[in-house]
Amino acid sequence: MRSAIFLDRDGVINENRKDYVKSQAEFVFLPGVMEPLRQMAQTDLVIVVITNQSAIGRGLISLEEAEAINRFMVEEIERLGGRVDGVFYCPHRPDEDCDCRKPRPGLLLRAAQRFRLDLSRSYLVGDALSDIAAGLTVGCKPILVLTGRGKEQLVKIRAGEYNGYDVAADLKEAVEWIVTDHRRQRLYG
Repeated sequence: MRSAIFLDRDGVINENRKDYVKSQAEFVFLPGVMEPLRQMAQTDLVIVVITNQSAIGRGLISLEEAEAINRFMVEEIERLGGRVDGVFYCPHRPDEDCDCRKPRPGLLLRAAQRFRLDLSRSYLVGDALSDIAAGLTVGCKPILVLTGRGKEQLVKIRAGEYNGYDVAADLKEAVEWIVTDHRRQRLYG
């Protein structure tokens, strides 16, 4: 079985907007993310974006527009030397009680099935409590980045009873840790 890096989208790869990313014009890559995305592409890890996109369920954007935004993201990452093997998103509102909206693990489980992943040897990078909780639920190694909502979420996470996650300043620092840990796993695991 293979290992993966799961990446939340908004706040990790691109700027998080309080009014949601509703168009390609509103999708703005965070400064410095292309270097770690290229670094990940050089590994044998499966790279999967997992993202809650309730703007679809709220009627703010169509499913087609959400998919166009994700296609744009993947094409830009690939054009600049990175790689994304899959994008999984939850289109539901929080009140719809679905199994795919993080903190529930549905997106991770679907990706694990599709790519035949060993979740216990995989990583999740996110900027929110819901990301960390989803990763912990399935046994991933979660890393909270302090970009996006990360700084405010860190206070909430530390106030709760969460253990087993790491904190990184940004995607670059998270990827450096992941690459080192993955290399160690392959040598000694």
